[in-house]
Amino acid sequence: MCHGPGPLANRAGRGDCRGMKPAPDTPRLRIRIVFDDDEMIGPGKAELLERIARCGSIAAAGREMGMSYKRAWQLIGTLNAMFRAPLVESTRGGPGGGGAVLTDLGQEVLTLYRAFEAEAALGGAARLKAMQALLRDIPDGK
Repeated sequence: MCHGPGPLANRAGRGDCRGMKPAPDTPRLRIRIVFDDDEMIGPGKAELLERIARCGSIAAAGREMGMSYKRAWQLIGTLNAMFRAPLVESTRGGPGGGGAVLTDLGQEVLTLYRAFEAEAALGGAARLKAMQALLRDIPDGK
């Protein structure tokens, strides 16, 4: 498995990408950008791209996310078909093994998505806090 530091390490506050949940009292956005019925990018695809960039493998990235090999490949196929050029390039396995890398366009799309996500969170922070204040109190956090 691939657990070294990567783009998600800072989000998790430690050296690997597992357990990336913010504190339970912190509201968070999960943004999906829908370009067409079958063309969208959201937090799952973005995380898959980040893990591929760090692990160098679609299969390893998918395993880390608890995703089947087939599902990881389907998502990458969808992303590669959505944009004007592939976001991920892969080499077939064999004696030396295969691998995968983000293309320059893949890195650009990922950077744009994460920037959009951060800007939306920042821009909506006051409203999120106001909405959170309207939640009912739950005794003992249960």
